[in-house]
Amino acid sequence: MKILVTGATGKVGSRFVPRLLAKGYDVRVLVRDAARAEDLKAIGAELAIGDLFDESTLAPAVAGVDAVIHLAALFRTFTDNEGVIKTNHAGTIALADAAIAASIKRFIFASTSNVYSKGYGHPAKEDDVVNINDPRPYSASKIAAEQELLKKDLEVTVLRLGFVYGDKDPHIEEIIPYLKMMKMHSGSRMHMVHHLDVAQALILLLKADGLAGEIFNIADDAPITMYELAESVGKAEGAFDPEEGALADPFAGVIDISKLRRMLGFRPLVPSYYVARDLDLL
Repeated sequence: MKILVTGATGKVGSRFVPRLLAKGYDVRVLVRDAARAEDLKAIGAELAIGDLFDESTLAPAVAGVDAVIHLAALFRTFTDNEGVIKTNHAGTIALADAAIAASIKRFIFASTSNVYSKGYGHPAKEDDVVNINDPRPYSASKIAAEQELLKKDLEVTVLRLGFVYGDKDPHIEEIIPYLKMMKMHSGSRMHMVHHLDVAQALILLLKADGLAGEIFNIADDAPITMYELAESVGKAEGAFDPEEGALADPFAGVIDISKLRRMLGFRPLVPSYYVARDLDLL
């Protein structure tokens, strides 16, 4: 089975592709800069040089593959909202259209738990309402891409990722400076997922049939408070408003992963951040 993976040099892709190759899959990666993908090429990945915004490069990238795993995304930059929307929505749809033109059916889209709002009264479920007019560009762009993909003649499966970490990913350290700027409550929780479990879930989706149109959440078993996360890297002091009141929504940031468990037998290999820390998997 030949798989095209986008975003292969990013935080998720650079850790996922080696695991996919280790499972025996034939892997092609779409990259803009061949030099950044030399390590992947050295372990067996085929490079396709191209860009989501250059249609002439997408046709050769998808030619002859059996499935697409679309990981490429632009996260919040606070300065380039237009780029976030263009990459995550328009770029995704351009890739999907190229896949359709090449008669590829299976398309796995890595989305985000950030599509959820507050106030559900329970951990967010896949069928909870999401707001395409979400004021957060990253969230809105992912929602728009999801909704348009699911209308296309493709066997689309959406995987909404919790906060991804581990494998020496600097993601945690990068987010700490923004906690106060984003007015995060110290007691608010964030549902995380280790790179090992992202790979596990993507491969489960790749192997399973009959998942067209399905959306799945993925996270670990133990959402962590923002205070615990900041304290774990020695950055809790000054990270939060000392005058913050009570936590308004105890379910905000928490997602329900029971569907992935029930339908695909998913069980987190790394059930919590503390397990990852204790096993030196950070």
